[in-house]
Amino acid sequence: MLTAGTKVSQLTGAHGRSDVTASAISRAAGTSQTADTAKGATPSSGRARPARIEGLDGLRALAIAGVLVYHLNASWLPGGFLGVDVFFVVSGFLITTLLVREHHRTGRIALGQFWVRRARRLLPALLLCVLTSVLIARLVSQDLLVDVGRQMVGALTFSTNWLEVTAGTSYFDQTAPQLFMNFWSLAVEEQFYLAWPLLTLGLLAVSSRIRVGVALTIGAASTVLMALLFTPGTDATRVYYGTDTHVMGLMAGAALAFAWASPQLAMWVAPSRWGRPGRYAVPLAGVVLLAEMALLDEQSSLTFRGGIAVATVATAVVVMGVLERRPEGVTALQRVVRHPVAGWVGARSYSIYLWHWPVILLVALDNPSAPGTMSHLLTRVWCVLVTLALADLTYRFVEAPFRTLGFRGVASSLRASATSLTRRGKQVVAGVAAGVAVVTAVVVITAPDMSETARMLAANEAAAESDAQSDAQSDARPGTPSGAPTGSDGAKGVAANPSGAASAPAPTTTGSAGAAGAVTASFTMPTGPEIDAYGDSIMVGSLQALRYYFPGIRIDAKSNRRWSDGLTEVTARGDGNRRAVILAFGTNAGVDADAVNKVLDALGPRRMVVLVNVMGPFARIDSDNATLELVARGRPNVVVADWADAIRAHPEQVQSDRVHPTIKGAHLFSKTVRQALADLSQRSTGKKVVLQELPIP
Repeated sequence: MLTAGTKVSQLTGAHGRSDVTASAISRAAGTSQTADTAKGATPSSGRARPARIEGLDGLRALAIAGVLVYHLNASWLPGGFLGVDVFFVVSGFLITTLLVREHHRTGRIALGQFWVRRARRLLPALLLCVLTSVLIARLVSQDLLVDVGRQMVGALTFSTNWLEVTAGTSYFDQTAPQLFMNFWSLAVEEQFYLAWPLLTLGLLAVSSRIRVGVALTIGAASTVLMALLFTPGTDATRVYYGTDTHVMGLMAGAALAFAWASPQLAMWVAPSRWGRPGRYAVPLAGVVLLAEMALLDEQSSLTFRGGIAVATVATAVVVMGVLERRPEGVTALQRVVRHPVAGWVGARSYSIYLWHWPVILLVALDNPSAPGTMSHLLTRVWCVLVTLALADLTYRFVEAPFRTLGFRGVASSLRASATSLTRRGKQVVAGVAAGVAVVTAVVVITAPDMSETARMLAANEAAAESDAQSDAQSDARPGTPSGAPTGSDGAKGVAANPSGAASAPAPTTTGSAGAAGAVTASFTMPTGPEIDAYGDSIMVGSLQALRYYFPGIRIDAKSNRRWSDGLTEVTARGDGNRRAVILAFGTNAGVDADAVNKVLDALGPRRMVVLVNVMGPFARIDSDNATLELVARGRPNVVVADWADAIRAHPEQVQSDRVHPTIKGAHLFSKTVRQALADLSQRSTGKKVVLQELPIP
């Protein structure tokens, strides 16, 4: 993911206020060196010997590990997405160091050469990943190719973030997985590479303090803008993807580079020179960074209102600890980040970042598994192995040749190889290349604009809306009761329906009767005409199955609803709510205990209420479901339908987005709800409810 190379130019003696030697900076910072060289001092052999800043590959390894674990299973490392911000800090530092050193050495910055170097570092591996992923995705599932043309344009022009923001797609709530979703951060970095050298040229004409101040000011402005534009409870894609709102890491790295290159400021990037606090600064920063990765959530307000900024500052301090050369020798942190394994992973971090998300999607579709199962763990291990293998091959045979030889050198090498081929061999190679180009074009042209899941949800949502309008018109007719009668029988799936029996007394409950005042408390097994259902896209996807198991059920469900929307709808219907209510929210924005309690208070203690828990590739699943259990525990009229446990045993019954149920999954959802109603009835009345097993039509 980190696209800046670690090789930077050696500072040589020069004239002027901003030109200092490496030894001068070293003395100011209390270090033995400042940066490694791309064109170092010529040794006795007469050849320039490249060098690297030791340890930065280790930081890359930490960053890519966080992102990889997060995408494999967000619950394993909820804040693993902060690995991107670690990349941003390192990248901002390295790129700015490259620019400053070139200016010190030559008195200018060759912008054309800089951008060409970035292109040959990024584009070949990116192009390989895009083409390969698209072709394999076509064989696995059409759903992975939704809007793939736009995704490819975004990937190859490094504009993914803004194209997706403009298209209104969501990083957090998706009904179709995006094959190149992770490329948003590459776009942010490349946009930085295009604009920052121009600004750096101007900053090099002013003092070091002003340079650092400008970089920090831009970073602070980005942090404030992210906090201001973020609205709790709404989708955060705009502030997460935006270059303007997510550039604080790059700016922190740039400020660090400016300070490190200044004899007046270099001591401030050497923690050992800070006095007693300096002893603990780097370890504390490391703890803060790891703690945020373990605790922050992608939907937490804290993440976007300071959390990312804190992770950025912590990363900058850790980078200082990696750079500093102490008289007593190598520190514990430096030993860790210089470990050969960390170096191996870090060197391949860009290719790992490119491949990991397409691999995860493809493997997940080919081998469905549910979190918390052994099969899920094994498929995730397989994802890691495949990703590392592809990354290593890409690093060896694509990244390294282009970085070493450049576009012309690789082209010359390929031409030389082609001359050794027979005429037949040349025809085969040309045919394969042309075939790949044609097939790729056909795949892109014929790619769907909507996934099967999205089509199903749209159709079901339209049907639910139509029924809701019919119900409203029916309720508006004179003499029509607002709530369905109790005691009706014939509900599918109920072999022995006790609803005709006398109503059992309502159990002792908490909360106000509120809107439930018009309802006679009855906790016998309800039939369809006695049930209201409110929910989000999970319920929308289960619409037909719910009607099959509960003929006459009234369903009010729409995609992207939250618990706050549930409160609005339940309150709007008021006394018209039926005696049994199913509530299925939480897929979007999680479960808020306050909001759930308000909905239950509005329904009162005289209605049977089923809370359907949530399942999906979110870090918050366990805590959300624990919240629902806790809320239900204090209310005898409420029960939790354990959808998470039910679908965990049947991962093949989930759509390609790993969230919504298939047709079979919708039936499983409905049966889980039906069983919860039966359990609540039996618990409240003491009478057993026998459920009939129905065939899936």
